[in-house]
Amino acid sequence: MREMLAISPFNQVALRSLSHVDDIQIFDTTLRDGEQAPGIALSADEKFRIALALDELGVDIMEAGFAASSDIEKETIKRIVAEKPQATICSLARSVKSDVDAVIDTGVDYIHTFIATSDLHMKYKLKMSPEDVKAHAVDMVEYACDHGLKVQFSCEDATRSDLGFMTEVYKAVEEAGACSVNVPDTVGVIVPQGMSYLIGELRKALKIPIAVHCHNDMGLAVANTLAAVEAGASICHVTINGIGERTGNAALEEVAVNLFANYGVQTVDLSKLGPTAKLVERITGFPMAYNKAIVGRNAFAHESGIHVHGVMGNSLTYEPFKPEMVGVDRHIVIGKHSGVHSVKGRLEELKVRFPDEHMPELMATIKEIAVGGKEIDDAELVAIAEHVLWKKEASVQTAVLDSIAVMTGKNLTSTATVTITLNGEPRTKAEIGVGPVDAALKAISEAVNDNISLEEYKLAAITGGSDSICEATVMVKNVQNDGNLSVGKAVGLDVVQTSVDALMAAINRDFARNITVKKE
Repeated sequence: MREMLAISPFNQVALRSLSHVDDIQIFDTTLRDGEQAPGIALSADEKFRIALALDELGVDIMEAGFAASSDIEKETIKRIVAEKPQATICSLARSVKSDVDAVIDTGVDYIHTFIATSDLHMKYKLKMSPEDVKAHAVDMVEYACDHGLKVQFSCEDATRSDLGFMTEVYKAVEEAGACSVNVPDTVGVIVPQGMSYLIGELRKALKIPIAVHCHNDMGLAVANTLAAVEAGASICHVTINGIGERTGNAALEEVAVNLFANYGVQTVDLSKLGPTAKLVERITGFPMAYNKAIVGRNAFAHESGIHVHGVMGNSLTYEPFKPEMVGVDRHIVIGKHSGVHSVKGRLEELKVRFPDEHMPELMATIKEIAVGGKEIDDAELVAIAEHVLWKKEASVQTAVLDSIAVMTGKNLTSTATVTITLNGEPRTKAEIGVGPVDAALKAISEAVNDNISLEEYKLAAITGGSDSICEATVMVKNVQNDGNLSVGKAVGLDVVQTSVDALMAAINRDFARNITVKKE
């Protein structure tokens, strides 16, 4: 998989002394901290589906929730444990006996317990003295260990805590039986150099593994996580897509790819990053930014003609690694910055051979349409290419829709009956479908040629009202059994009729096609 990479050689020079970075664990907290993102509320079934995906991805530890928060949360964690995943299942708990009891009741064998150690939190939130904070931390670690749990302990708000006091607490919980400690940058305020210093100091004092939990308030969550790893941390708290409180957490996919690419450490199955990220996006309803690193829509999208030309020669010219490494696809965008190579290459992928002598006119048309930032999709590109070559369409329709009747309703299978005159011959067909549009388009296709395939169908409301004019676009193949693609568009007030009109336009456009352009 190293051949999929094109990373800067200066990284290797700078990192060659980091021989200790060789065994890093991924502690995923998508189901706990990720769910705490404003606007996300997962059902038990949704959490279970994500848990299965995370286990398949290969995370080492999965923080499945906060058992004490509700009975539903506790039962969900039990359900995940019962699945016997490969990952170690963990639950969060405050340094409170009732919280630890709730975790014990779930059947997990790993607990993540915490208490704040910053002066700010101790004074205004906990209203406890440092001595009481330390005592609570030690008592709950001992209590959890006595009940057979492995314990990871966190000093909440560690990056704003006094180093001496925080080290004292960490050493005390280590003696009490904690198997690891976690350093949370709770409000995302530390910089990588600060994180490196902090972890380095703690490593001098502790014998157990150190984890790091970075928030992204200042946009440094991943950088701080990597700095912590370089300084000796061996457990990375992360979430899929970086979701979490406020601006989120260190993104699993970004940390994992960086660890592999720059440090040579394989953590999860990288090829499953893209599909897992999209699954979490769909289930949570929390959209990824287009420019999200690794898995965002634009991560492997190219529009500029110079870049596209390079990518077509060797994708690593303008990509740090190949998209298949993380399970996503490359996307060549056709827009105002596109060059001849990208347009011609996309047409070839669509099996349309476009004459070189007409490319200047096609490019001028694309740039005129794309002014204002519009991206041209495949259906529109084919339509534009056809328009350039066949400005004078046949004045006589080869296929005429004489009549159409559609029956649909609740608990009723949608049925459409059409009569079409094709080259002077009337044809009547009836078909059923999953809805009125599906039934109507099937009936028309069957009447014209039962080998027609609907390659793409799009329906959009021009405005937001329920009485909006809609625009339908269809791409069909094999109208005349020759493998050609043809696109039709229509606008109207009725969804079914507009969709039908678009299909008829595509059919007639194909019959009117000049033989100058042929499918390869």
